[in-house]
Amino acid sequence: MKRNSFLRLFISAAAFLTVPFSSTAKRSYLTRNNKGFKVDKGNDRFVKPITLLEGDTFYTKISSKDTDGDLYMFESTREKKGGPSLHYHYTQDEWWYILEGEFLIKVGDQMYTAKAGDSVFGPRGVPHAFSKMNEGSAKMIMTFQPAGKMEEFFIAVSEGKLAKMSEKEQDEMRKAHGFERVGPAIGHFKKL
Repeated sequence: MKRNSFLRLFISAAAFLTVPFSSTAKRSYLTRNNKGFKVDKGNDRFVKPITLLEGDTFYTKISSKDTDGDLYMFESTREKKGGPSLHYHYTQDEWWYILEGEFLIKVGDQMYTAKAGDSVFGPRGVPHAFSKMNEGSAKMIMTFQPAGKMEEFFIAVSEGKLAKMSEKEQDEMRKAHGFERVGPAIGHFKKL
């Protein structure tokens, strides 16, 4: 057999053999939910809401586990005024849909006042933050696409891990979960 014929045969065989193995390998780590599900009003997907130190309670509606990390969606109920520090995500877009109350949302250089029925989009890589502005309770739907490690981060915060860390350790934890803090919270800014 000539060398060129042998190489063509070898390459064809190698390509043929890798197709089943690569598709099997890909399927082996996927956990995507292949059935629909319902999460009732006021409930959490896993009946275990995530409570953060900032006065937020997250009710997971679609877990990153349901979508192999493609999407994470939760309802955020906030009692306290204020919100998170200005930050940006390396690879996640973020979307806020206001259900109740009023929020000030900063995305890049733009500041938006958002009330029930309004939505704001924050593209990946662009610094953003939000702040609850009204008295009483406020609610919004928050979505991360792709999910990245945001759900894992919020669970860690709810377990008190962030509170036990120095500022430097907190920043390293944020980076390990795909985002960075780049400024203060926006609660002290005036509404536009």
